[in-house]
Amino acid sequence: MDKSKRPLEERRFSLLSLVSPIQFMLGIIVAFIAGALFLWAFQEDAIRAYSVLFKGAFGSKRYFGETLVSTTPLIFTGLSVALGFHCGLFNMGVEGQLEFGAMVAAYIGYAWNMPKVIHLPLALLGGAVVGGIWGAVPGYLKAYHKIHEVITTIMLNYIAYAVADYMIAVGGPMKGNSDLPASPKIMATARLDRIWPGTRLSAGIIVALLMAVLVWFFIFRTRIGYKMRAVGFSADAAEYAGINPKTMTVWAMALSGALGGMAGAVEVLGVHYRFFAAFSPGYGWDGIAVALLGLLHPVGVVAAAFLLGMLRSGSITMQAIAGISKEVISILTALIIFFSATNQTLKPMLEGAIRKHNLRGDEDPAQEKKHEG
Repeated sequence: MDKSKRPLEERRFSLLSLVSPIQFMLGIIVAFIAGALFLWAFQEDAIRAYSVLFKGAFGSKRYFGETLVSTTPLIFTGLSVALGFHCGLFNMGVEGQLEFGAMVAAYIGYAWNMPKVIHLPLALLGGAVVGGIWGAVPGYLKAYHKIHEVITTIMLNYIAYAVADYMIAVGGPMKGNSDLPASPKIMATARLDRIWPGTRLSAGIIVALLMAVLVWFFIFRTRIGYKMRAVGFSADAAEYAGINPKTMTVWAMALSGALGGMAGAVEVLGVHYRFFAAFSPGYGWDGIAVALLGLLHPVGVVAAAFLLGMLRSGSITMQAIAGISKEVISILTALIIFFSATNQTLKPMLEGAIRKHNLRGDEDPAQEKKHEG
């Protein structure tokens, strides 16, 4: 059908769908401006800092590869947090779920000897399953004992950290032969292949993007996804409609934890090839920012993960060349989240302008003829 002949409501919807991306981009632009003012206030060269930042993220094949390497776990952790939010749950335990997922994937990777076609999927699945179990625990406590998931997930993070330290400490069950506090290296049959020669980028990025598609389909196109969203919107109304909020709560936290566990598994199987306690620089916590910046939508999560991956990758070069601490990136990330959140006030204005424009100037000929009649 010709564009000018499309129904008015369809055209209005297509324009309204641009509101969220516009908010996202405005938040980024204003945050970079505020970040520049912050740097200038402390007599730093903001233009040079940003130039080196983008060079460190995109300036060469290796740099861009590192940007995508940083993006990969952020997609998983962002999806993890977003899925929980859709059911009205705040999963702050992704970092612990990630630790356990990495731990189990590493163990399967170095202790079990089998063909790659079985070994690699099994290691990924093992990480997802243990992450799901670790996520289901606070889900069960919330559903059946009304213990808030924020409290339990944070506490479980500390347990995960302690277990991880013990497993690879001197005399620990997973301690390798080297002097490093790390597990033995995983076998080649459990490794995700590198897909871009000259970089560390593995097939994990493909797995992450596939999971984003699957999470979108699950949340918005399946019955159980609809039930989880219904519980997140109103648990009482969902229960009145015949949905069991307790079951949905446990399932949502389990699936959220599984995504966190898979993030850790992909890092071990595709990047480090062994488990060590401090392998995550905070991917689980950054996943909260990714989910919020992405407005809890899988497409937005991928975009936000790429943005934070770019900042994380470029910050190393910015510190090395421009002499500006990479902690500035934490400030910039916080500014992006802040201004993206405050941009929610623009949403009614943008939507109103689009509706006004459509109603006054975009009616198709058939509608105009009907009105004249």
